[in-house]
Amino acid sequence: MRRVPAAAPPVSLDLSGERLGSSLARLVAGAEPHGGLERYVEALKLKCATFRDALQAAPDRLATLEPAAFGALCPFMPTVRRRIARWLARPAYDTLREELAALLATAGDTASTDARLAEFGTGLGNDRSQRWVRDLAAEVLHNVDPERYPLMTRWVWDAAANTGVLREIWFADGAFPDRIAVADSYATFLALREELSGYLARQGFFRDMLHYVDLLCAQVYAEYICDQGGSYLRTDFSAEPDPLEFTRRLLGLDGVGAGSGRARLNTIEGRATAA
Repeated sequence: MRRVPAAAPPVSLDLSGERLGSSLARLVAGAEPHGGLERYVEALKLKCATFRDALQAAPDRLATLEPAAFGALCPFMPTVRRRIARWLARPAYDTLREELAALLATAGDTASTDARLAEFGTGLGNDRSQRWVRDLAAEVLHNVDPERYPLMTRWVWDAAANTGVLREIWFADGAFPDRIAVADSYATFLALREELSGYLARQGFFRDMLHYVDLLCAQVYAEYICDQGGSYLRTDFSAEPDPLEFTRRLLGLDGVGAGSGRARLNTIEGRATAA
């Protein structure tokens, strides 16, 4: 008789409702001057539609995607955009496009997610060891198919560095553990999204849950950045008085500054433009 492998045990997360509550309250209050959270949700929807149109709308779309077209997506991936420039010129870009094609070729098979994330970037030479390479893969998967793939960037959870949203909302009754024994695997990110979706549902959020989860995650980590004086990813972010500045930047909703010569997404206004 053929043996069927046992299913992996579910990931158990112990989250702090108090921390989530305070972050959610600040997120809601900070969004009010900009028209409320609904405008940010619409911005995230537009960003995902832009990625799908560029990378997945037609079978041969990625195979013929020019460097400028992929470069137009990069401002919306904050931990990637300052490091990817040299891969947007040929022949390096052709290698990168092959890596992206392999990543997305079996996107319907979530069982292979961890393997594909680990494999991604093998053709990028010395850059393969850089953590932004994994973030690139995570951003592409999430933005192309947010329902199937939760946000899996290292600022959400980086087990090796023991940093990320998961650590900031981990429940600690007494002394906080030096290390949280939870892998940064697809199963973990999926479990985190399910937990946060359940929490938001109890707070009265019922529509567009995937995007509200992303907003809450970004708010939690934005608060950590502010507490640290903006030291994390200082090359990507700069301190400003707007309470949601870091939140928007973590999700790529800031686009890029006018006059930079690079494409941007004017997401809060709900339209794609070019700088």
